Amino acid sequence: MEKMRSDCPISCSLDIFGDKWSLLIIRDIMLREKVSYSEFLNSEEKIASNILVNRLNVLEAEKILIKEVSAKNKSKFIYSLTQKGADLLPIIIEIMDWGARYHANSPRKELGKKIQKDKTAVIKELSKELKKKIR
Repeated sequence: MEKMRSDCPISCSLDIFGDKWSLLIIRDIMLREKVSYSEFLNSEEKIASNILVNRLNVLEAEKILIKEVSAKNKSKFIYSLTQKGADLLPIIIEIMDWGARYHANSPRKELGKKIQKDKTAVIKELSKELKKKIR
């Protein structure tokens, strides 16, 4: 990664995953079980292919994601979270909760309703599931 803008922990963090695309890729892996380039490309937000490649490369270089050859299709890569990436779960959940609370067009779906009821339990449950998938 290039030199950070400052030594502020918030600024350093945002230099790595602070753009919307990186957070949406992390969301897709964590909460939507997407693992491949084509699955990310087909997300509802419609990320451009050049931006997707860039963000995947940054997240891999920062050791938030690992890229491996698919066991089922040797010409396909599969992305998974590292522990460093999985540690972003509480942040992703907080952003989801905040967005649902303050954006009228962002209704709470099943996960959002669980978060509203007991955020700590949801984070604990999802963390347990992520641990099984961490490389």
